[in-house]
Amino acid sequence: MTTVNPAPVIPDGRKPSPPAPSGIPQRPRRPNRERLHGLLMSAPALGGLIAFVGVPFVYAVVLSFYNVRLGSPLPPRFFGIEQYRRIFTDPDMSGPFLRALVNNLTFAVVVVPLQTALALGLAILLNRKLKAIGVFRSLFFLPVVFPMALVAVIWRLILARSGDGLLNSALHTVSFGNWGAFDWLGNGLTAMASIIVLSVWQGVGFQMVILLAGLQQIPGELYEAAELDRASPWQQFRHVTLPGIRGTLVFVAMLTSVLSFRVFDQVYVLVKGGGLDEDATRTVMYQAVTTAFDQHNIGQASAITVVFFLIVVVLTLIQRRVVRTGNED
Repeated sequence: MTTVNPAPVIPDGRKPSPPAPSGIPQRPRRPNRERLHGLLMSAPALGGLIAFVGVPFVYAVVLSFYNVRLGSPLPPRFFGIEQYRRIFTDPDMSGPFLRALVNNLTFAVVVVPLQTALALGLAILLNRKLKAIGVFRSLFFLPVVFPMALVAVIWRLILARSGDGLLNSALHTVSFGNWGAFDWLGNGLTAMASIIVLSVWQGVGFQMVILLAGLQQIPGELYEAAELDRASPWQQFRHVTLPGIRGTLVFVAMLTSVLSFRVFDQVYVLVKGGGLDEDATRTVMYQAVTTAFDQHNIGQASAITVVFFLIVVVLTLIQRRVVRTGNED
């Protein structure tokens, strides 16, 4: 018995299109529009990065192999790796550079955990549904808006060595006149501590906003389930909050690490106008700028920036490797 298949229904009396022959290759697909749009949207940022970071760095690498003096009528003279040799072997150059590098590392070791912990504490404190909570968030974020040079000037008035300094005046009042004038910026023991406090106060609001956004992404059902299990606030923080913002916390720590190696503005402003102890607070960026514009040695300053860039890259890669290993565990 023969089975007859019904004819396909063709709307509007149109003829069905014949099936495509299997032997004819199909046309290649069009390029992914989303990828093209992403490249177009990132083009301005990539162009700015190349123009204002990549090209100057390549130019600094080239200048590091020459003896270039700012304002000198003599043409640049090829030096080879002499500038790099002097940085590590010449006592007149290696001493300040190594001291600046140690100061940079000290600053980063203290600021990164301290600022991250304070930002996390403030984010948890402000992650509440209270009236006028937006006002408090704005107040804590306000120092980030101020330029670092302005912040340094304000703290120069606070830490002034005379009795008219705000901190000395407050301590004099609290101690009923027993506290005398103290040179916070000129003392080698408190100079770096003053820079650390200033920097943390100015930058903690930025990390706080990032962590606050991460906290708001944690589902509230997790905290409700933890309360039903009679978990204490510390247990909720340890088993719910920290795992929920682990990626954000790692990002904040790495961002703070990179920014801590770029410390320059506050040191320069306070050294030039606030009586800051230069040796105790000298950083690599400060060393490079003063070498270029005070000593007019562009070649040596370029070599300092190149060496410092390589050191920061190595430390960043080590930090990423440690963080990745910790996440895998």
